[in-house]
Amino acid sequence: MFRFLTSGESHGPGLTIIVEGIPAGVPLTEEYIAEQLARRQRGYGRGGRMKIETDFAVIRGGVRHGETLGSPVGMTIENKDFANWKGAMDVGPVGPEVDHKENTRVVPGHADFPGALKYMAHDMRNVLERASARETAARVAAGAVARAFLEELGIEIHSRVVSVGSITAPDTPTSEIDWDVVEECDVRTDDPETAEAFRAAIDASKADKTTIGGVFQVVAEGVPVGLGSHIQWDRKLDGMLGQAMMSINAVKGVEIGHGFANTRRPGREVHDVVVPAPDDPRRFRQTSNEAGGIEGGMSNGNPIVVHVAIKPIATMTAPLPSVDINTGEVIEAPYHRSDICQVPPACVIGEAMMAQVLALTVLQKFGGDHISETRRNLDGYVASHQEFGQPPTAAGGAD
Repeated sequence: MFRFLTSGESHGPGLTIIVEGIPAGVPLTEEYIAEQLARRQRGYGRGGRMKIETDFAVIRGGVRHGETLGSPVGMTIENKDFANWKGAMDVGPVGPEVDHKENTRVVPGHADFPGALKYMAHDMRNVLERASARETAARVAAGAVARAFLEELGIEIHSRVVSVGSITAPDTPTSEIDWDVVEECDVRTDDPETAEAFRAAIDASKADKTTIGGVFQVVAEGVPVGLGSHIQWDRKLDGMLGQAMMSINAVKGVEIGHGFANTRRPGREVHDVVVPAPDDPRRFRQTSNEAGGIEGGMSNGNPIVVHVAIKPIATMTAPLPSVDINTGEVIEAPYHRSDICQVPPACVIGEAMMAQVLALTVLQKFGGDHISETRRNLDGYVASHQEFGQPPTAAGGAD
């Protein structure tokens, strides 16, 4: 079974990642993972933490001579900022002479309040350290392992920012997006006018001492038909992707394809018509992709398109009114160093979560202890589609 686990706190010694279930023979290097981690750290509107950390995942196991072994892939990422938090974030007991950097003031919109009551945390640092988006660096490292596996099967994942605040990018078909331009842009769009408008919105939020959210899009291309299943609720691919994306910090909404917009259109405009296409490996193709590549809980061979809504970050330089969790005193919420806008880097986290779900469903469908076995099973499955869409044999033909 494919899965991943992460451990570690925002200002602790570091992050630990275990990825289990990747077949043997997948090319994987620390440099490849570092490229993905560096992408997460970029983006207009990022905060001061990015000036401290230069994330690098050290592979501790599961890889030899640049290839996976089939055993769990273990990695660690050092938190350089831990040097400023020694004592307060030590693993062992510390005395009263140490500054514990205790946090008792609730940040509205953060995990502080429910976490304090759930875990009896009178010092909410015990909650916010793990609830911090710092954990997503570990997810991106794990996603890089899944991504390396998927690339061996011809599956590629991209992302872009669709909106920042009230500013929305053109609704460009995914086939027309210049992903190379997106990758070079600090607000992850290939439209120059939109990029300027995004930056202006972020600058205005900073000047107003607040934060700003938006929507990002994640696209997977080269996905075969039949990942996921209609058989049970927890095997539906769109349900799995929805859970994965909703697990990202500050995410409050997910749609597949044009899910929300299509509720305002008549049925004849929102369903993807299937036509014969002998040159397509599926023997058919859809004339559109309103469904976002998933129908009935299964991939249909079109690009998978997911839109993810992420709220403004809870920590602001002009704090909201709040309370002290222990005394009930009405006070201002604390300010923790953070981004003004996290939408561009969230794209990369969304890619990582997409990669995790696709790797899981690919292995559920095709298995394989070595990547060559997985590839062979996939190729045989794709070849079986040739049984469909064949014209009927003429009646009375020769024996």
